[in-house]
Amino acid sequence: MIKRIFIPFACLLFFSLCAKAQALLNKDSLLKKIDTAKDDSTKVNLYYKLAEQYFKQDLALSEKYGLLGLALSKKIKYHQGVLDYYTNYSNILNIKGDFDSTLVIDMEALNYAKHYADSAEIGRTMLNVGVAYLHLQDQENALSYIEEAKDILNRNGVYEFEAHTLNLLQYLYHSMHQYRKGVNAGLEAVSIFEKSQDKTHLQQTYNNLGLNYIQLLKYDSAKYFLNKAGILASELNDNQVLITTNLNYALIALKQYKVDSLKVYLDKAMNLSRTYNAGEYKGLAYYGEAYYYLFKKDYTKAKLMVDSAILLVDKYNMRDVKQKIYAVQSALYYAMRDSKMGYYYFDQYELLNDSVRNESIIKNTISIEKKYETPKKEAQIRLQQSQLKQKSLLNYFLIGSAIALLAILGLSFRNYRSRQKLQQARIDELETEKQLTATEAVLKGEEQERTRLAKDLHDGLGGMLSGIKYSLSNMKGNLIMTPDNAQAFERSIDMLDSSIKEMRRVAHNMMPEILVRYGLDTALKDFCNEIDRSGVIRTSYQSIGMDKVELEQTASVTIYRIVQELVNNVIKHARAKTALVQLHYSGQEKLLAVTVEDDGKGFDAVMLERSDGIGWSNIRNRVEFLKGKIDIKSAPGKGTSVLIEIGM
Repeated sequence: MIKRIFIPFACLLFFSLCAKAQALLNKDSLLKKIDTAKDDSTKVNLYYKLAEQYFKQDLALSEKYGLLGLALSKKIKYHQGVLDYYTNYSNILNIKGDFDSTLVIDMEALNYAKHYADSAEIGRTMLNVGVAYLHLQDQENALSYIEEAKDILNRNGVYEFEAHTLNLLQYLYHSMHQYRKGVNAGLEAVSIFEKSQDKTHLQQTYNNLGLNYIQLLKYDSAKYFLNKAGILASELNDNQVLITTNLNYALIALKQYKVDSLKVYLDKAMNLSRTYNAGEYKGLAYYGEAYYYLFKKDYTKAKLMVDSAILLVDKYNMRDVKQKIYAVQSALYYAMRDSKMGYYYFDQYELLNDSVRNESIIKNTISIEKKYETPKKEAQIRLQQSQLKQKSLLNYFLIGSAIALLAILGLSFRNYRSRQKLQQARIDELETEKQLTATEAVLKGEEQERTRLAKDLHDGLGGMLSGIKYSLSNMKGNLIMTPDNAQAFERSIDMLDSSIKEMRRVAHNMMPEILVRYGLDTALKDFCNEIDRSGVIRTSYQSIGMDKVELEQTASVTIYRIVQELVNNVIKHARAKTALVQLHYSGQEKLLAVTVEDDGKGFDAVMLERSDGIGWSNIRNRVEFLKGKIDIKSAPGKGTSVLIEIGM
């Protein structure tokens, strides 16, 4: 059960971008230079260098020297100094986990840059706003600001932030669970940072790259980059990177069930977090130690770690971590044979999960309403202006001479008929749009419900069944049974294992995780291989050019369901021995062709058009939603070929 409910305590790093790279002096040298420096921009930069030195060891002192730099910048009207303060303070707020305040500071910096800075500085501060939105898990706004910043920087020939932008994209792709894209962006960023020997940002990029490899289950690659990050962090005395690399090493140990190694890395992370006063990371370390003691069956210490983690996540408003801790508490109480409390915390986990999901839905709904509210009002204004213009023209002609009365009436009648035709055409268009919108809503609702049911089965029923199995296994050692009863007990546990496997298979079929993580091509290949291995029908899969096209998740899911339905129809009705599934993307024509063929008994294709079966209706609705075309060739005894063409 512990493995089922585990949600990684992963640590990504991405700070606000510094205005420029600066060579760091030791603190004593900086203090001496500050004492003798004049009140000018040089002294401001010395304050910020000192703040950067303390940033790795003492946040309070880092903030103090940053404020001194700000005060002097305002006094001498040094605009770059003000912007550098915003950057330093934004980093401090990020470390404290106060992401709402970080966004406020970064927006102030952007407004200040628009008044007093050049295009490069505007682009840099705009990237920082994107980072702030990423910390708040608002990927839409994050992507919007990042893309706008890239456009500004590229138009003005500014490439000094290219590697930072790639590392930011690595962060963004990780938050969107597109780990392979995250790795690609991270490797590009590493190449640039290594050439420029920017060790400060290189260690952060190594760390992020390691975590993306962990999510891809490439543990050797992950350890390679985490080790490089740790070496650089030790060299630079960067405690934050040392904390996060140790937490990510602990994540690998937990995934590989190396319990003793898990404790070693967690202890290192905890000691550094206490020294550095990094509450957010301390909460993650407590969370990890709760798992360690749960593995060791030391439930008293596990509960102590959970309680300590809860205090910190509430303090720093870490809702995502709190949801994970509820899952640990559920497992803990089930392990302690307190099913009532185990279910209570599992219910809290579900409630918080639903709350987060509902907030996301509300936010997206408001965004969509705002997006379409302005065009709707503009359309109404244009319509009113058009109507007023028509009335004015009509009045003008009516005031004219009586001689033109018949001509005016004729023109008015023709105009009336034209408007009727236009209105009818518009009604037809709206009906078509309404049908497409309804189809889209049904399909999305269906996939959301499939996803929810799959999650409920896997995380809900699966967790309860696993908890029951765990409890029964513990009971076995404490009971004295006759050989017959012991054999019956073992059969019951075997039946429970079979039930868990069957439940997981059903959940996987409802929403295959491989489709979300690796895309349509990999998911269909896996689906066809699974059918072929089952022995029901020999099934082969071919794809051409699919590495050159990127599909939206909605389109990928829709195409997957179409192929799934067609293959299931072959299995149920065709009496075929072999089936072929083929995807072909033509970049020149921007056309995706989906083919499903079988050597079965075939049928009269004309009869299918009059069919009212639910399966065929679902296929047609999905093809219409994708604005595609479907062609069926079949005849009795000659098999069936279904070709679907979708414009990309």
